[in-house]
Amino acid sequence: MDGHFLNSPYATHRTPLVAGNGVVATSHPLAAQAGLAMLQAGGSAVDAAIATAAALTVLEPTSNGIGGDAFAIVWDSDQIHGLNGSGRAPAALTVEALQSGGHTEVPQFGWLSVTVPGVPAAWQDLHTRFGKLPFAQLLQPAIRYAEEGHPVATVVARNWARAVAAARERSGPMFDGFLATFAPSGAAPAPGERFVSPGHARTLRLIAERGAHDFYTGEIAHVITSFAARTDGVITAADLAAHTSTWIDPISVEYRGHTVWELPPNGQGLAALIALGLLEGLDLASHPRDTAAAYHPQIEAMKLAFADAHRYIADPERVDVPVRGLLDPDYLAARCALIGPTASSAAPGSPPYGGTVYLCAADRDGQMISFIQSNFQGFGSGVVVPDWGISLQNRAHGFTLDQTHPNVLEPRKRPFHTIIPAFLTKNGEPIGPFGVMGGPMQPQGHTQVMVNSLDYGMSPQAALDAPRWRVDGDTVWVELETPRHIIEGLIARGHTVQVDIMGIGFGRGQIIWRQPAGTYVAGSEPRCDGCVVGW
Repeated sequence: MDGHFLNSPYATHRTPLVAGNGVVATSHPLAAQAGLAMLQAGGSAVDAAIATAAALTVLEPTSNGIGGDAFAIVWDSDQIHGLNGSGRAPAALTVEALQSGGHTEVPQFGWLSVTVPGVPAAWQDLHTRFGKLPFAQLLQPAIRYAEEGHPVATVVARNWARAVAAARERSGPMFDGFLATFAPSGAAPAPGERFVSPGHARTLRLIAERGAHDFYTGEIAHVITSFAARTDGVITAADLAAHTSTWIDPISVEYRGHTVWELPPNGQGLAALIALGLLEGLDLASHPRDTAAAYHPQIEAMKLAFADAHRYIADPERVDVPVRGLLDPDYLAARCALIGPTASSAAPGSPPYGGTVYLCAADRDGQMISFIQSNFQGFGSGVVVPDWGISLQNRAHGFTLDQTHPNVLEPRKRPFHTIIPAFLTKNGEPIGPFGVMGGPMQPQGHTQVMVNSLDYGMSPQAALDAPRWRVDGDTVWVELETPRHIIEGLIARGHTVQVDIMGIGFGRGQIIWRQPAGTYVAGSEPRCDGCVVGW
């Protein structure tokens, strides 16, 4: 990336941030400032990311929490590292147990949807390897916001109100902690209303003082498993104690002279790489960006990528996921040949075998991190440990009960995961972290951000501001701002197009690019309370 990305041909009402000593970008301004404070105190980019992530569990509980999962890609000096911080299914959670209870799929809510949380361990593992400041210091902003309260942001308040309304429809002892924790006054907090969460502060303080192991083998673990035992939960002390994060090698494809990095399965980052690998064989830039001729091949590539991703992605510790085969140039070329002039319904190929918050941070020494954590759908399972502020994720809902599928539910297995961090390099040199959160929108958002940046030369802010599309089966959803001629052009090519007037399903992204001089240019998402800060 060179200076021309500061002079994007696609102007927007917002310009990218330029900073020389460090940057933090995420979906909440107060969380971004928590990370910036760590950079200014001499902390690393990873320190800033942990402080930001911890603060987000308090400031944006509608999307993530201590009871969720996390993934990270870190550039440190001259090397790229990956961390899979996703948890596994409890030992007692089996296909047979669910089917005997009359379930035909893993429930979306309740204890049967809960997997072991990976967030606390991911924070600790990242800090142990890349942190500079004391671990306890990183959690202080989050503890302060939980104890003293914080004014609820506008978009967060809107999502909070929806979640509280849905929670009123659920009943049973396992759900009693939700409204008591997140609607103690009887209603969701309004925009600007101060929200205090003493239970959340208690949990964060213990993690800060004792380390993440307390969550898995100490007092917090005892509280979680005791609550599970009282309310028909299946998670046990042994399940928590067995949890580990996994250091992994990121995977990549070449795109327009750059290398795009994602984490390997069990996450869906592979879908973004497949889509970009398909588009590498096409000359998108020969068509103006805001045309159906540019949109159509991207949409078709995404359909093909999802067909393979949903067929093959699973826990690689349990099954042989054909990552190398799916990214094989000959296989991608054959799949690219399936992209025709009109819309199609994609089927998986036969490759050769061989609710979420995203943040990124960079420091003055060049360390950069792409980090994402989530409770999955909104607040997650709806199960909240009373008086401790721990909202447990519902990631087990990502499993299938089809015993012929590689992603079938099994004890101590990781499910198909939607949350994916990403990173960009060129000729072995780091460009920077990027990501777009939002369930199945994430690989689609990654693809569009890369196309905007590398095919059309858009600045980080312009790349995020541009209207997006998303594929949902054979339907293409577009944002309200999408030009009419694009919609009409896609329909003429056989696409079923819907305009999403609510505009809530197109993800929320952040980008930080490192310039040759060592400075940074960055952008933040306009579809939420996003903020990028630097110094």
